[in-house]
Amino acid sequence: FRSRKRLGDRQKRPKTNLLGVNIMTKTLKRITIAEVETLQKISIETFSDTFKDQNSAQDLADYLKTAYDLNKLTAELNDPNSQFYFVYLDDQLAGYLKVNLNESQSEQVAPNALEIERIYIRSAFKRHGLGRFLFQEALKLAQAKNCSSIWLGVWEKNYPALAFYEKMGFIQHGSHSFFMGTDEQTDLIMIKKI
Repeated sequence: FRSRKRLGDRQKRPKTNLLGVNIMTKTLKRITIAEVETLQKISIETFSDTFKDQNSAQDLADYLKTAYDLNKLTAELNDPNSQFYFVYLDDQLAGYLKVNLNESQSEQVAPNALEIERIYIRSAFKRHGLGRFLFQEALKLAQAKNCSSIWLGVWEKNYPALAFYEKMGFIQHGSHSFFMGTDEQTDLIMIKKI
């Protein structure tokens, strides 16, 4: 005797490849002003998870208070030369990307360039290719804007990120100071010609 389930009762099965490995869906969505509080929350979460072990609690708290202030994030979202995107993995918010053009770049590193200011992935979603996915999306944006290079700043002690960007074809182009609260740190400027 077979039980019959109604069509609506059928469980959705995950997509798999020929080897039976689950295929996870990656989705990119431009962030709107209405989502500024979600952006603030994920910004604080991902930055803290990435840097809390290497910095004092006070310096981290001071930085988070100013960098991810709702008024500051709202102004950045309203800037036509800055773009924010959420990345979803199987419909779950997994991280975000921020890119800048023209005078909205944190500094002028090269003519006709796009800056990747932030690629942050939530801890539970790391090791799913999302950093590479966001980098590739930033590269597409740069190509659509006819940029000749793409650049970013990365903390000299963020070894996993340095290795990732080198693997993506970036080379060191210089450095600048980054202040985590009162602690002056060095960010390496990495650039990739496109």
